[in-house]
Amino acid sequence: MGKALIEELKARGLMAQVSDEKALSAHLEGASRTVYCGFDPTADSLHIGNLVPLLTLRRFQQHGHRPILLLGGATGLIGDPSGRADERSLNQTDVVAGWVERIRGQVEALVSFEGNNAAIIENNLDWTAGLGVIPFLRDIGKYFSVNTMIQRESVKARLGRADQGISYTEFSYMLLQAMDFAELAERHGCSVQVGGSDQWGNIISGMDLVRRKLSREAFALTVPLVTKADGTKFGKTAAGAVWLDPTRTSPYAFYQFWLNTADADVERFLKTFTFLPLTEIYSVMSRFADSPGERLAQKTLAVEVTRMLHGDAALASAQRITEALFSGSIDTLTEDDLAQLTQDGMDSTLISDASVVLANVLAEAGLAPSRGQARKLVASKGVRINGVVAEDPEAELDFSDALYGRFYLLRRGKKNWHLIVRNSAQRQ
Repeated sequence: MGKALIEELKARGLMAQVSDEKALSAHLEGASRTVYCGFDPTADSLHIGNLVPLLTLRRFQQHGHRPILLLGGATGLIGDPSGRADERSLNQTDVVAGWVERIRGQVEALVSFEGNNAAIIENNLDWTAGLGVIPFLRDIGKYFSVNTMIQRESVKARLGRADQGISYTEFSYMLLQAMDFAELAERHGCSVQVGGSDQWGNIISGMDLVRRKLSREAFALTVPLVTKADGTKFGKTAAGAVWLDPTRTSPYAFYQFWLNTADADVERFLKTFTFLPLTEIYSVMSRFADSPGERLAQKTLAVEVTRMLHGDAALASAQRITEALFSGSIDTLTEDDLAQLTQDGMDSTLISDASVVLANVLAEAGLAPSRGQARKLVASKGVRINGVVAEDPEAELDFSDALYGRFYLLRRGKKNWHLIVRNSAQRQ
């Protein structure tokens, strides 16, 4: 229960720092333990970088331990200075509270809330909102040395910048996070905190507080921050961050992100983001090495992560859209599939008029450099509308033959697509 877990984390490259590996292994081996990870609401959705600690909690649970997902309703109001070169903007209380509830729904799908080691969700605003400043300073602040706090990397980096510095608000973040560990230790017997490697200073501060204030055993473990082999930032696309919320990143766009993983990254991502046994991952990579053009490793990664986050129906939709756009045969696409493409899967144009001229829309959509070139393109049979070769560049697209009464899929050549969408207010 302990040694096997530690060995698995190592084999998957999921251990960056640990307070005392031998003692932690023995601690986890002795009984079912309670482990937590905190997530501050800095937006209305978590992103795929948050998956690493989230899935690590799930791995702990699979080995018989109880996970706590702590949502930072209080710490989200303060702002963590870790990894920041400047001060965070402070968000309104009601905004953060709304984000907490959105994130709650996202994390609930990733751990089990049944059985003897059922997961727990907590919000640190519950024990912070009514806390007075004097009790906080007397009961928590007295355990912290400012000398030690300013040596933490997150603080030291900011102190060295004369143009930014660090406010007392963000300086106090470390105490609030440490208090969370102590509170969860008292409420639930929590003895292990997991987080990203940029959280190491905050986590060990909490571990020290549990030991000093409660005289209990406590441990810290961090997972690496994911990076790409080429040095570019993980989880970023031309459209921005890849979110866990399907209304911000559609299942199709989510699936495509993983499908486009570079060869140099795919084995590491299979180990990090899936629960496939290592023997199976090595088998996949062996077959991938024999036929890299088939992209078996990327397909396996995309299937596993999309199913885990969004379920079988969303995975089927993502695969259906992918196949339709690859083959050019769009007959299988559902209205929901097309709505996903409208959201973030394809460049699209919203039309409020009753109709639009094909040559005009080809030029405006960038499928042709001008109306003249658009006419030539149509004349050369280079444009398809909903899978059918266009014949007349001056044809009026009046949505009478649109897919589901709303959509025209324009295709130039084999790979250039554009979606024309009728404003729903204009539908009959």
